[in-house]
Amino acid sequence: MSNAAAGRRAAVNGLQMDHEIHGIDRDAQPPIVLLHGAMSNLDTDFGKLLPALAQSRRVIALEQQGHGRTADVDQPLSYERMADNTAELLRQLQVVNADFVCYSMGGGIALELAMRCPGLVRKIVYIGGAAFDPQGFHPELREAETAMTAEDLAGTPWQQAYARLAPNPDAWPALVAKSRDLDLTWRGWTPDQLRSVKAPTLIINGDADIVRPEHVVEMFQLLGGGVAGDLRGLPRAQLAILPGTTHVTVIERTDWLLSMIMPFLDAPMPPPE
Repeated sequence: MSNAAAGRRAAVNGLQMDHEIHGIDRDAQPPIVLLHGAMSNLDTDFGKLLPALAQSRRVIALEQQGHGRTADVDQPLSYERMADNTAELLRQLQVVNADFVCYSMGGGIALELAMRCPGLVRKIVYIGGAAFDPQGFHPELREAETAMTAEDLAGTPWQQAYARLAPNPDAWPALVAKSRDLDLTWRGWTPDQLRSVKAPTLIINGDADIVRPEHVVEMFQLLGGGVAGDLRGLPRAQLAILPGTTHVTVIERTDWLLSMIMPFLDAPMPPPE
């Protein structure tokens, strides 16, 4: 049955969390949950991907604290809190197991969920900026973020979308400050924490992304990838590095992304280790 609903809100841990439900229910497949990036929203990050994903799955698309149509509250942004909010929303929607397609910050939320609520997370597609340690980012990025202000982002697609969608467009400087603080105070995860994630994970990064390529490869290995597949079978983690692609443009490579996302999600689950 087809279902498309926009503008839904749910009371979640003090938030009025905006979310949408699209697509069709398939008895044999869990829904896909979309998690957007920092200072962004569903339209900007998933406007091209969502219609295609919804052709074969139920899609739940949500906006985090202070992002898009979800109003901010007097709390800092943290991966732990955003993961808890996501889990609570899905609980209210009676979702007990889901696949997660995520961009940038959203991938960090999905990994945090996989550690905190492993039964909820079946598979993860982590698009852009995949990292588990702050040292994995290019040093010049962190230097730029230290001095980043709302004025630096004036006129960008993210600022323009915020002005159009947010309940309080004047709160843009607060979101920029909270997003900057999230990145600068994030301590990452230990290798052992990353090894504990058993959900099959597909990492898709640009070759000119914000994360050093060698760090992405290390993350891929910690998640179970990097084996001789012809001898041992395919591992639960997969890696794609898109050529000529930056952090901003990776989410725009719609044809490439769709050629990988659905085959990965629809493939049988690997046997338990």
